[in-house]
Amino acid sequence: MRRRTATRVVALAVAWTVYLGNIAFLVWIWVHDHNLSMHTTADVLARTAGLAGLIGAYLALVQVVLLSRLPVLERVAGFDRLTQWHRWNGHLCIDLIVVHVVLQIQGYSMPTNRSFFREFWEMVGRGAFPGMVTATIGTVLLLVVAWSSFAIARRHLSYELWYAVHLTAYAGIALAWFHEIPTGGDLNPSSLEGLTPTGFGKPVNWHANYWRGLAIVTLAVLAYRLLAPFVSSFRYRLKVAEVSPEGHGVTSLRITGRRLDRLGAVPGQFFIWRFLAPGHWWAAHPFSLSAAPDGNSFRITAKSVGGHTAKMDAIPVGTRVVVEGPFGDFTERTRKRDKVLLVAGGIGITPVRALLERMTGDVVAIYRVLSTDDIVFADELAELERRRGFALHYVVGDHAAPDGHELLSPEHLGELVPDLAEREVYLCGPPAMTNVTGRRLRSAGVPRRRLHVERFAL
Repeated sequence: MRRRTATRVVALAVAWTVYLGNIAFLVWIWVHDHNLSMHTTADVLARTAGLAGLIGAYLALVQVVLLSRLPVLERVAGFDRLTQWHRWNGHLCIDLIVVHVVLQIQGYSMPTNRSFFREFWEMVGRGAFPGMVTATIGTVLLLVVAWSSFAIARRHLSYELWYAVHLTAYAGIALAWFHEIPTGGDLNPSSLEGLTPTGFGKPVNWHANYWRGLAIVTLAVLAYRLLAPFVSSFRYRLKVAEVSPEGHGVTSLRITGRRLDRLGAVPGQFFIWRFLAPGHWWAAHPFSLSAAPDGNSFRITAKSVGGHTAKMDAIPVGTRVVVEGPFGDFTERTRKRDKVLLVAGGIGITPVRALLERMTGDVVAIYRVLSTDDIVFADELAELERRRGFALHYVVGDHAAPDGHELLSPEHLGELVPDLAEREVYLCGPPAMTNVTGRRLRSAGVPRRRLHVERFAL
């Protein structure tokens, strides 16, 4: 365990060194191009815009890598941490791109006494700079992707629409990239400043080649992301073997294949699934395993909350499946104590049910639902409780009811699990539920380092 932790620490240090090292090198390129020699306000705006554009474009390439699902990144950081980095890196990327656009136009407009919008038209509409039309389209696409990522927007978008919008991010990055070298003064190969002779009479622009190298690496990662799931699915021959309604809009699918043990999946993890059936093939969805993998099949269970999940029960038996994974650290690998508490909210019972199938030791589970109709796997949980000897508590009720605010309060948690502060805690459910319950668990004495959270929102 200590060796694994030390390896992850070293690997994370290397990853951060690469990330920050490239930013530092871009700053060096900017300084090397004499951008610190600023004499007017227009110079300050235009050159600051250039630096923001360089770093913003680099962060856009990082976005592709962070959610490329490379196994090495998954092992080092985990899917949840990579998702958080992707979110914050994306915010910084969009902020810098907006700063780049606004300051560049304003900085160029000041010496000519044009208005902001007149200068924009000169740069884009009249073609004063090469690649500006594609860059503008790319920027608009990235802004649309950023808008869809805001939590308030996500609540009003189906997963399918959100997924489709996010696919346009690749087009946005590609379109914006085409103007970087021709237009960017710090990378422009037409400038002989800082170029190195090749020995054949032609200078080499190392700045531009470095930038092209970053793009080539990103394209290689993207190619892996696109091809690996199909190669894996062909290798394991995954297909839907059984479709079982669980009642009240909940459906389970059993997926079979060959040599599935080689995927190394464990209870608590999830895959990203793509079903090659009409109406399903174009969108990939994350679903946790709802049963411990047996080496021959996987079971997933989904609740009808959108266009895709509402049609899960209509997926034909025999449908081929493309899969990515397994992902996630919501597993016993992070467990450090014999005493464990598992808390599930709603359909968040799926990975918890899989964990209960294998977990040993002093285990307590809490299943939070609004009504008895929302309980999933009641018979299976009862059988597992009888066979494996863990304690299971159902907490049923609407939090909006007069006494609902007491449900899973710190005091209520203490009544259900008196030794709560001594336990490793696994919490899974919708984001609103996990956020509130997580705060209450910490108030009840659970240290943050012993609280493992899986939010059902990707």
